[in-house]
Amino acid sequence: MPVKVPCGQALDCAAPSPPLKLAVEPVVVVAPSPLLKPKAVDDEIPFPTTLTEEDEEIISSVVAGRTPSYSLESKLGDCKRAVAIRREALQRITSKSLSGLPLDGLDYESILGQCCEMPIGYVQIPVGVAGPLLLDGKEYSVPMATTEGCLVASTNRGCKAIHLSGGASSVLLRDAMTRAPVVRFGTAKRAAHLKLYLEDPANFEVVSTAFNKSSRFGRLQNIKCALAGKNLYMRFSCGTGDAMGMNMVSKGVQNVLDFLQSDFPDMDVLGISGNYCSDKKPAAVNWIEGRGKSVVCEAIIKGDVVRKVLKTKVETLVELNMLKNLTGSAMAGALGGFNAHASNIVSAIFIATGQDPAQNIESSHCITMMEPLNGGEDLHVSVTMPFH
Repeated sequence: MPVKVPCGQALDCAAPSPPLKLAVEPVVVVAPSPLLKPKAVDDEIPFPTTLTEEDEEIISSVVAGRTPSYSLESKLGDCKRAVAIRREALQRITSKSLSGLPLDGLDYESILGQCCEMPIGYVQIPVGVAGPLLLDGKEYSVPMATTEGCLVASTNRGCKAIHLSGGASSVLLRDAMTRAPVVRFGTAKRAAHLKLYLEDPANFEVVSTAFNKSSRFGRLQNIKCALAGKNLYMRFSCGTGDAMGMNMVSKGVQNVLDFLQSDFPDMDVLGISGNYCSDKKPAAVNWIEGRGKSVVCEAIIKGDVVRKVLKTKVETLVELNMLKNLTGSAMAGALGGFNAHASNIVSAIFIATGQDPAQNIESSHCITMMEPLNGGEDLHVSVTMPFH
């Protein structure tokens, strides 16, 4: 039998052994082979999943709408069985086959209440590795999950050029995750009173005490408010330690809203997020103020490395960077996209490490700068994302 692995770890792709025979004669359905892409029908290596008469009754109940699909895990107490029943019910409801979607090989217990609701299988994405990347004197292997040909290879070539040139260095400029609730008052004047209260340095300590009480790591750094008539948007910035920290920040924000309710009982909380954060959407506020970790990285690529590894010349790269990454992006009205394809690499790393790939929108905000050094012999490259 293949070894089960928890959510976020590598998946065992071996075809499992046939199930043991049960006392109750099962109804057999064909589930998919755990392959990256479904093969032609004649080439498939299916494995059987057994469904008992009791399973059939539950499937019929789900199809008829008597049993909610989302309740199967709690009802059955067996996550994999719940998945098998849910996917079979879905196939019958839609009259569509899920034979190309792997079922076996994932520990469904590990994702319950954690990272995916109502699972019906999982998707396999190949993970490549680029590197070693020499950064701040340490070597890193960079995992990248992608189906885009040449992405890992080109990233690996860049890592090689950096390594041969002595490595890159980085500086953390700021580390602050944000959440911005929106509240409404009866008048714009009243909303302005809260804005002035929150932005008064004399009140920061009491507000931060309320914010920080729900976490050992979350620490309020500042509050930036924006007024739109009677509506107030409050952008809380918070340090989150090693965590991405969205839940941490949201709990802290809720603490502050509860605290403010005593002095501002007429405050109507419309949403814990009012999009002034701004989360998973292109926004100038993130480009200007930053969200999460803001960094600058730089490297000096030697001229012979540019020629032998990158197969080009220093002056050619400098000109292309100016005309493409800077001027071309400006012509397109880019919002933080003054780079070649940072989102490609960011997304591949996020997927490989179990992070939320939607966050690549603000995480790939960066500007690439290039200039010749040493009389045009070498190349200075820097990436800033974003600026502080």
